[in-house]
Amino acid sequence: MWVPEILALFWFLVQFTNAELDYVSNKQGLYLRGDHSLAGLFPLFKTDDDSNGQPALEPCNKGKPNKHGFHLMQAMRFTVEQINNSSLLPGVTLGYQIYDICSISASILATLDLLVHQQGGGEAEVNQKGSREFVAVIGPDSSSNSFTPAALLGAYLMPQISYEASNELLSDKNLYPSFFRTIPSDKNQVTAMIQILIRFNWTWIALLGSDNDYGLQGMQSLAKQAPSHGICIAYQGIIPSASDKTAQQMRNMVDSILTTKVNTIVAFSSKSKLSGFVPYVIEKNLTNKVWLGTEDWSVATLISTISGVQKIGTVIGISVKNADVQGFAEFEKRDVEKSMQYNGSKDGESSENVCLQSTDLYSMAINNYSLETYDLTSSFNVYKAVYAVAHALHTLLECDSKNCSNRTVQPWELLPWLKRVRFSVDNTSVYFDHNGDPPTGYDIVTWIWRGNAWSLRLLGSFSPDPISLTINEDLIEWHNTEAVDKVPLSICSTPCPTGHKKILTGQHSCCFDCQACPAAHFLNISDPTDCQPCPAVKWAPEKSEHCLDRTVLLLSWDDPLAIALLFFMACCLFMTISSAIILLLHITTPVAKSAGGRTCLLMLAALTLAALSSLCHFGHPSQLGCLLKHPLFIFSFTVCLAAITVRAFQVVCIFKFASKLPPTYDRWAKNNGPEWTIFIVSFAILVISILRVGVDPPKPSKDFAFYYHSIVLECSNTLSIGSVVEVAYVSILSMLCFFFSYLGKDLPANYNEAKCVTFSLMVYMISWISFFTLHLISRGPFTMAAHVFAILFSVLAFYGGYFLPKIYIIVLKPELNTTAHFQNCIQMYTMSKQ
Repeated sequence: MWVPEILALFWFLVQFTNAELDYVSNKQGLYLRGDHSLAGLFPLFKTDDDSNGQPALEPCNKGKPNKHGFHLMQAMRFTVEQINNSSLLPGVTLGYQIYDICSISASILATLDLLVHQQGGGEAEVNQKGSREFVAVIGPDSSSNSFTPAALLGAYLMPQISYEASNELLSDKNLYPSFFRTIPSDKNQVTAMIQILIRFNWTWIALLGSDNDYGLQGMQSLAKQAPSHGICIAYQGIIPSASDKTAQQMRNMVDSILTTKVNTIVAFSSKSKLSGFVPYVIEKNLTNKVWLGTEDWSVATLISTISGVQKIGTVIGISVKNADVQGFAEFEKRDVEKSMQYNGSKDGESSENVCLQSTDLYSMAINNYSLETYDLTSSFNVYKAVYAVAHALHTLLECDSKNCSNRTVQPWELLPWLKRVRFSVDNTSVYFDHNGDPPTGYDIVTWIWRGNAWSLRLLGSFSPDPISLTINEDLIEWHNTEAVDKVPLSICSTPCPTGHKKILTGQHSCCFDCQACPAAHFLNISDPTDCQPCPAVKWAPEKSEHCLDRTVLLLSWDDPLAIALLFFMACCLFMTISSAIILLLHITTPVAKSAGGRTCLLMLAALTLAALSSLCHFGHPSQLGCLLKHPLFIFSFTVCLAAITVRAFQVVCIFKFASKLPPTYDRWAKNNGPEWTIFIVSFAILVISILRVGVDPPKPSKDFAFYYHSIVLECSNTLSIGSVVEVAYVSILSMLCFFFSYLGKDLPANYNEAKCVTFSLMVYMISWISFFTLHLISRGPFTMAAHVFAILFSVLAFYGGYFLPKIYIIVLKPELNTTAHFQNCIQMYTMSKQ
């Protein structure tokens, strides 16, 4: 195992620094005999062990007294005394050995010292202080001071509970299997800070971190998570230790922050590092900003007492939940009184207070340091740590109300029970999760200034599980004095209006221009830099954030316009069918014969079929309807046109070219030529239609392109080569019909149908030209109705122009429906020609 070898290597170092270890473990005299001892690692003095990059090995008492560390040490003494006077461990006492960890070097040496004592003693052996082996370690205070001790102690499974080391890397149980803490992990602190930034929509920030494990790891974690929450870091800098060499570096950092024009600065820093940076902030007039601070400095007077610090702006900070240790202040007060007694007796009788037999401790206690909120909060963490060990011992030693098992406890025996410990102190639940972290949240505080008087105000709280942030915004006194109730903005670009996408203007996603999303596109909130097209069945107007359902366009059966057209069609059917019956009943009359005889029945049947084809245009398109609606109308109407054309051709030939007609015409007329001509012309269009449908059959389709907000339900292949051929064929036939009818304009009245047929063709052509024009600009239900109207109006036009006059004579003017009348008309025509 690698740890014993490293421990041995370090032990040689210890031998060469024996004077310092004597100071650390002997001269202070901070110990208490007990059945089970705790090692306490507290920063009683401050030294700069990283000023020149080399570890400092000078005695700690050459540094400055650390009042905060003094309070933490006193908290441990107070807690041990309270437990020994309680029934938690009946018949068993706790002892302690205090180590001053004024630097990383001192922290490592203290760990080595306690491990050497641990490895050198047997079960019954008592070390030089009269205490048994250590069962747990309380401390150290910072993450930087904790990494190496945590690794060394973890190798021997010696429980270690830190009260202020918050670096989230210490939660790794593979590296630090016996590390616990009573302060929340920085992982939770980073989450809390991001939630605050989100709460106030501060997306354009500067991020500072102190040049130590605490600041670097916290800054790295926040920088990694920020982009996923839409937060951009305009500037990121590391705060070095204050010295003449780093002065210009810190001035440059302030200049860089000013250049970015951010209004929110997140400082993930220890108070010692930040205290050296703030004077340069004030010097460079970096004022009226929002500072978001960590628990280490936001509540510390080391920062708030810097001259001119109230000018930097609004400070919102994370704070370990405030708690007061009952009786602790009175305990420290008694120590001060004892130190005064020691001062009066040091030249006479010696004091009985062994723990104050140190001049250094006396010099600190006599100062009567004030207990600030920050000191009380951290002291409560020490209080919980010592009680956690006591409760684990209570379970391990099988304590009842009267006695505990008085046996030697090895640290590794205590570890599993410490993992399961759960108790309450001062209405606070204490336990550790699987990472050795307390599942506690933070208080959110802000600085309040009344002149030069500084105080903290509680704004709300943060809970990590589940993530929950509560802030009373009304309690914040913002630095912008013109609108003290208005939250300062800290953004790179003004948010885009609704339905506008972001066009990035630099490397940061927070800096952008805005561009409106076009129609049929929407802005997905999850991707604000791109306007996404709507699905085919949906649409969106310009500047939209969501798509709307398209309107489905069809000629519904229950539409009022459709009902009117159905009534119109019924009228057409009634007229064609009733006319066919009338002509059939009078088929031998001159009028019926002049209309074409039995051919006119075929024409009326064709017109009836053409009118029925309009039914295919109502409702949702069907496969059968798409196959029939165009061929059915084209074929049936061609039959009618062919019959009228052939009949007009016959009449013109008889009256105008009788003497000039070749024998071929006679053979054509006598051998059913007109009927065969009608059949061939009609069969040709039928073949064309069948080929068109067979090659590329039309089917129900949805047109999404014509309207961006609607879906047109129609049949596919409405315009194709086959349909063009069909239209051309019918157009040629229509022109022939018009030509032959026009040639007969001066024939006898009973045979002169030029005006009526010409009128019918004109109405027919105008109706279809109107429909095709409308079809080019519109595809809605009205256009579909116009298509049906064109069909029915064509039927009505030919019926009215060709059949209605004949039905009129048959029904209302029977005197004109005689052979004599027709012969008279022919004689008058012949005489007029002569």
